[in-house]
Amino acid sequence: MENMRRFRQPLVAVLGHVDSGKTTLLDYIRRTRVAAKEPGSITQHVGASEIPTDVIYKICKPVMEALGLKFEIKTGGLLFIDLPGHEVFTNLRKRGGSVADIAILVIDINGGVQPQTVESINILKERKVPFIIALNKIDTIYGWKSEEGRPFIIAEKEQSPSVIAELEKKLYRVVDQLASYGIIADRYDRIADFTKTFAIVPTSAVTGEGIPDLLTVLIGLVQRYMLDRLEIKLEEGRGSVLEVKQQPGLGTVLTAIIYDGTLRKDDTIVVAGARGPVVTKVRALLVPEPLQEMRMTKKFKRIDEVSAAAGVMISAPNLDDVLPGSPLYVVRDPSKVEQVKEEVRKEIQGIIINTDKVGVIVKADTLGSLEALIAQLSKEGIPIRRADIGDVSKTDVFEATVIKSKDHRYAAILAFNVKVPEDIEREAQSRGILIFRDVIIYQLIDSFKKYLEELKRREVEKILAKSVFPAELLVLEGFVFRRSEPAIIGVEVLAGRIKPGYPLINERGKRVGQILDIQHEGRRLREAKAGDRVAISVKGGVVGRNIKEGRKLYTDVTEVYDEKTRDVYFGHMTDEEKELYKKIINIKYQLGQGQTTF
Repeated sequence: MENMRRFRQPLVAVLGHVDSGKTTLLDYIRRTRVAAKEPGSITQHVGASEIPTDVIYKICKPVMEALGLKFEIKTGGLLFIDLPGHEVFTNLRKRGGSVADIAILVIDINGGVQPQTVESINILKERKVPFIIALNKIDTIYGWKSEEGRPFIIAEKEQSPSVIAELEKKLYRVVDQLASYGIIADRYDRIADFTKTFAIVPTSAVTGEGIPDLLTVLIGLVQRYMLDRLEIKLEEGRGSVLEVKQQPGLGTVLTAIIYDGTLRKDDTIVVAGARGPVVTKVRALLVPEPLQEMRMTKKFKRIDEVSAAAGVMISAPNLDDVLPGSPLYVVRDPSKVEQVKEEVRKEIQGIIINTDKVGVIVKADTLGSLEALIAQLSKEGIPIRRADIGDVSKTDVFEATVIKSKDHRYAAILAFNVKVPEDIEREAQSRGILIFRDVIIYQLIDSFKKYLEELKRREVEKILAKSVFPAELLVLEGFVFRRSEPAIIGVEVLAGRIKPGYPLINERGKRVGQILDIQHEGRRLREAKAGDRVAISVKGGVVGRNIKEGRKLYTDVTEVYDEKTRDVYFGHMTDEEKELYKKIINIKYQLGQGQTTF
């Protein structure tokens, strides 16, 4: 029966491009919660901010009345994860999906869709997380009349026609941009079917305008479409480790998000450590004192248990090696500990990579970020030799050195949000190992891709500089300017191309000499192509002996056996040049037409 089911609050993530206002939006939502409640009745969390049911009803009432909406909130409110943007997905994870149930994608109304917006969309699509769009900074529209915390649908009625016109222009520019990435979106109050169209809510994180509309749409979508996902089905808690840190007076502690079941003091928990699963017993559960900033507070109170969804600090022995992003399992039946340890072991082995193949070394701060990096690198076709958690070490540099001897392109370390000690950096430099580092995944991978592209460009240039391309020349009668040392003659390029330095053969396949210079009407040329009539000087050529007027000359091409060189060489030829190449090879080796292949 519906009334017997228990539901937890949905975990809400906030993503967006840098400077889109996502952190400011999160801050405003936190202040809304604190301002609307008595201090003693606010549920405190570590790493998350709860907007309780009665606060949502109070904030959203004007919007619901204006739109004629009415629904019962069954989830106990909303729980916003206090991590801006990508950190939610790189620090928090669970097998088979995302810890976040729903997300807000913040887009600057002036900047529109930007690189990190696109990355956010890709992350949300990959993790199959539904989201709504906060079109932020409406207060920056010229002439906008602001009022603190006012619903957008009420604020809109107070604006002049010119302001509304500008708003519509900017909104539908974003709608068009989103459509190019497969996101069909519209203003929330114009949508008939929320399963087919993404909702856009105009907001201001500074004035709070549109925040009531945003919370209304969020809670409305949750009640309508997400209750099955939010049903609490377990007694024993399940969670994800957000952070491992030192806490004065407590030693090493975990902060975690519990997304199912209950966690109690004295419970046995299993988490992932650097050297394998860690089994430990909860000594204390801690949450911030009321009205303390969640991520900054130094005052905590002890509690006996916490139920999903919640953010909590956990004090327990042997936490030093626990990996951020680790799964957290409560195990109350001692006979099941080994089974759960094996589950954790398999889950971590499915992420950490340790092979002998050629590929890059990847280091990340959390399991979630490592998982995201591996997925993105795989999508880009970049091979991985080793992928692990933690700071860059001597072992990483040694592994990259081994790779260098096999394929220098991948002799690199990709370090995401981890430290590179000075002595390790010096060691890497001395061995010619590049270390790429960043705190944004797409920027880290982009840097490495640009490096690969630059390497490829240089390799192609090197190959092309050494390559002789096929060409067929006609020695023009009456255009002999010098007979030898060097011979200077007029030629027409019948097919292909010639450059200074190219060797030439005659129709019998005998070497004639080498092109020293190409000129046209006294001007030196770097290249002459089919149809050009030019004067060339030929070192070793003697007119009347190996060069004859009215006869043909060919560039002295050679057979190419190296696969990489072949790909570049033939990749820069036209079909006509490829046929000419075969003809010249056959002339040289007297093999007859069609014997040479490539």
